[in-house]
Amino acid sequence: MDREKLIKFSHLDAAGNVHMVDISDKNTTVRTATASGVIQISPSTAQAIKNDVSLPKGNVLTTAKIAGISAAKKCSELIPLCHPLQLTHVDLSFEIGEDEIRISALARAKDATGVEMEALTAVSVAALTIYDMCKAVDKNMVISQIELKGKHGGKSSQSTTFRPRVGILVLSDTISNGDGKDRSGALLKTGFKTAGCAVDKFKIIPDEATELLTTVIQWKKAGVQLIITSGGTGLGPRDITIDTLTPQFTRHLPGIEMALHDQGRKSIPTAILSRLAAGAIDETIVVCLPGSTGAARDALAILIPTIFHAFHMQKGEKH
Repeated sequence: MDREKLIKFSHLDAAGNVHMVDISDKNTTVRTATASGVIQISPSTAQAIKNDVSLPKGNVLTTAKIAGISAAKKCSELIPLCHPLQLTHVDLSFEIGEDEIRISALARAKDATGVEMEALTAVSVAALTIYDMCKAVDKNMVISQIELKGKHGGKSSQSTTFRPRVGILVLSDTISNGDGKDRSGALLKTGFKTAGCAVDKFKIIPDEATELLTTVIQWKKAGVQLIITSGGTGLGPRDITIDTLTPQFTRHLPGIEMALHDQGRKSIPTAILSRLAAGAIDETIVVCLPGSTGAARDALAILIPTIFHAFHMQKGEKH
């Protein structure tokens, strides 16, 4: 494996230091994960647990359940690069077989990252607790098959195979004149390409209403399904994006606007002054963003992959 891949997968930076993944821009959603594992035990131990026979250290499964719940709550203390989460629910269940106990765990949180590690930790510590509770009477126990069974929430629960044709349109007198460098448009282009979209239209234009409208209409006729504009959403005399495009909307998408505003104001209070907009011009969805890199990052966090589902909805498919 080359160094670039090693850095990517091990969370090493160029200097070889480990670090937590930055989840500041990720959305807070309800996230659930389930995990399972097996501990093989002797038939006599299994029978004793089934019959609720008192083992030297007491009730095995009750202790294991409490241990698993406690471990999930302390996951970030046990695994160095895990984020501390506000867990809202943890539960464990046990299925006793002839010579094994199958352990299942569920973890849930309303947070910005998943709870897979919490569920896996719950199973692992519950299995270790069963081992500890039974080791006096069973010398041949084996813990195995600890695995993630499923997860829900965040982007993984919004997956769709459809990817629209995307056009990125940057509005800036300064950049179009060559006196500045485009950063927000480049971020958007990279973000949608990384998500699997064909970004086959990209253009930088001055803050001119006629050129803006002409470009959008041309792209729409050319089959561009999602147009993202960057710039021209403020209160200045040259900020013409919203005044030019919103009269063309055949449908408004206020939910997207609210989500983008909410995301923006978390880091920059003045983001509420932006006149960003989202809507559809017939079958083409248009999202008008402020021209900052922060707004571009916020949009990528909010729109991908949720916006892709809009195209299924346009075809009459279910939510």
